[in-house]
Amino acid sequence: MNQLKRLKIIIQGAVQGVGFRPFVYRLATELNLKGWVNNSASGVFIEVEGEQTRLQDFLARIPQEKPTISQINTLETTWLDPINYTNFEIRHSSSGEKTAIVLPDLSTCSDCLQEIFDPNNRRYLYPFTNCTNCGPRYTIIEKLPYDRPHTTMKAFTMCERCQEEYENPLDRRFHAQPNACPICGPRLELWNDKGDILANDNSALTLSIDALKKGKILALKGLGGFQLMVDARNTKAVTQLRRHKHRPHKPFALMYASVEAIKNDCEVNDLEETILTSPQAPIILLKRRNNDHLSVEIAPNNPYLGVMLPSTPLHHLLLHQLDFPLVATSGNLASEPICIDEIEALSRLKQIADLFLVHNRPIIRPVDDSVVRVMGEREMILRRARGYAPFPIQIHDKSPRKNKDIPNILAVGGHLKNTIAILKKNQVFISQHIGDLSTAEALKSFNQVMESLEKLYDFEPEMIVCDAHPDYVSSQYAKTQNLPLMTVQHHYAHVLSCLTNNNLNPPVLGVAWDGTGYGDDNTIWGGEFLLVNDNNYERIAYFRPFKLPGSNQAVKDPRRIALSLLSEVLEEKEQKKLPFLETISTKELNLVKQMLSRNLNTPLTSSVGRLFDGVAALIGICQNISFEGQGAMALEYAINGLEITESYPYEIKGSVYPLVIDWELMIKSIIEDKVNHISHQKIAAKFHNTLVEMIINIAQKSQQKNILLTGGCFQNKYLTERAILRLKQANFTPFWHNNIPPNDGGIALGQIMAAILSRK
Repeated sequence: MNQLKRLKIIIQGAVQGVGFRPFVYRLATELNLKGWVNNSASGVFIEVEGEQTRLQDFLARIPQEKPTISQINTLETTWLDPINYTNFEIRHSSSGEKTAIVLPDLSTCSDCLQEIFDPNNRRYLYPFTNCTNCGPRYTIIEKLPYDRPHTTMKAFTMCERCQEEYENPLDRRFHAQPNACPICGPRLELWNDKGDILANDNSALTLSIDALKKGKILALKGLGGFQLMVDARNTKAVTQLRRHKHRPHKPFALMYASVEAIKNDCEVNDLEETILTSPQAPIILLKRRNNDHLSVEIAPNNPYLGVMLPSTPLHHLLLHQLDFPLVATSGNLASEPICIDEIEALSRLKQIADLFLVHNRPIIRPVDDSVVRVMGEREMILRRARGYAPFPIQIHDKSPRKNKDIPNILAVGGHLKNTIAILKKNQVFISQHIGDLSTAEALKSFNQVMESLEKLYDFEPEMIVCDAHPDYVSSQYAKTQNLPLMTVQHHYAHVLSCLTNNNLNPPVLGVAWDGTGYGDDNTIWGGEFLLVNDNNYERIAYFRPFKLPGSNQAVKDPRRIALSLLSEVLEEKEQKKLPFLETISTKELNLVKQMLSRNLNTPLTSSVGRLFDGVAALIGICQNISFEGQGAMALEYAINGLEITESYPYEIKGSVYPLVIDWELMIKSIIEDKVNHISHQKIAAKFHNTLVEMIINIAQKSQQKNILLTGGCFQNKYLTERAILRLKQANFTPFWHNNIPPNDGGIALGQIMAAILSRK
């Protein structure tokens, strides 16, 4: 006779809010096992007893048949003597140490979608329909464990039918914490710009649709904050949105009703379609087709469109009745965080929006739309927010995390594209994208996100890590905290972020290229080759520094960088009449020349990002910048599919580390090509190819096999994919970013890794 045993199981990972307990209940019942399952603040606990062979079957089937959106990080088992349970039950949640993973917000599943468009269903046209497979999570949870009283849904008492669903282990809404229906759940209202209520529920939706058809700007309260929406075909409306939002050139994202509609306007491969239709439903950058019906103001001079599908029932209902895509951009002014509260939105957005479609389900924390681009045939997250945050990164035990003295670490990130991160046990929880910390509103959001993450996980930092730049707001904040402090060089953090993202160990050669990072020599770095060993790094090569006349002013006006490069490579009498010079007034030209000759406010930089800006201005394709990366984007897009292997000459100077990559011959050749009327397309391709050959050259000198590509410059698809190809051809193993951004959104993770490695 088969022996009776009891099995105790502790599962940690993304196992709450995903239908894990009802799955366990159904599996145990099917196998005629007795016992219980519950949620705790650290995961899912199971005690189950029965015949040993059935228990072994139960254990084997958990990872095989678990809910699709769940993730098991650890599964611990203990065999015990039976205590004669009489049934299998789902018990109430218990407390304890908070290490369970809060799931990101997930887009509407196919079952819920079917219900909202079924006239016979009680949730027909209900914009807050959800189940355990979809809906809000991170944006509504106040604390762990993930139970309704700990969410913003606590204000809504479930009606009898919703309560029945919630209590039925065989229903897909069993313990779906945001469960609701038109009788008992959140409601829609449409407001004018004074806050007067114009309509409720379906009438509010109908009037919103009519307003969009008439070219009005709608502020919509979405899942993680407000979005500004307008007819993407209406140039007058899109131009007005740009003007009021203070966003003259940066591309707007579009929301389409279906994949088929997207395919009419964009090229979509299988991987891109998978990402578009995933539960994360991010914005994805896609190559345009001929789409003359869209306003030229959506993404000026840009061969790509940022597109997404509806991610909530409200978005589905809105798009379903429109035969055109909508601009769907963050509900904020430039450089400010998105609004999450309707009263705040009315105050901050009334100069932009004509109408406000709001609801009464509170949002705990702002979560913007995520942005993804396919690079090297895999997904690369450029902005990590809705659908991805705060999913943690596991620090595997083959790393120095085995040291038991690693404290709870708070990393406060950089200044641009800020995120923060916390290390608790072996998990790094990275916040959603916060943004640029250049306004009072952004700083307020930075503090709120930090408090929110700490509260969610009962996290008390024992150490704080920040960027080495003394003027970053995040660094200044870190220095005011009464905690052990570690500063981390910016590009070292970039390399460690990529290292961790790829689950690698040192040594590696990190190629860290971006716009700005504070260097160890107090200059501005940004064209770095760092050889990373167990717990330190060596700068083995960098780009020859050049001057930034006017410092930050040169970043906004890349013609100044072009003048700096010109003055470095040619005597004034040799300088040819380049078209960009004609756009600078004599007064400003003389001022910049004076600054350069006298070294007045001309900090040095080795930045590849600034080199992109300078070359873009030099050849006349980007004279002024209104958003970060605009010059680099213009140069990338100028290539426009041209396939050539030609590159420009350059020199590597020095015989010992650090080597200096001298770009003078390259800049002289670019000037010569411009004077000889060589196309921008060919100049841009040769410039990119030259940068890639520089990577190959230094990689060969480093004698390292593993080469990491990191920093904001590697958001550039041509540069990244060309580098991957050439590195493989030269027998190196390239690594690049995947689910952690290569830009400053990944800095906080790198800072935590630097702190861990420093204690090895």
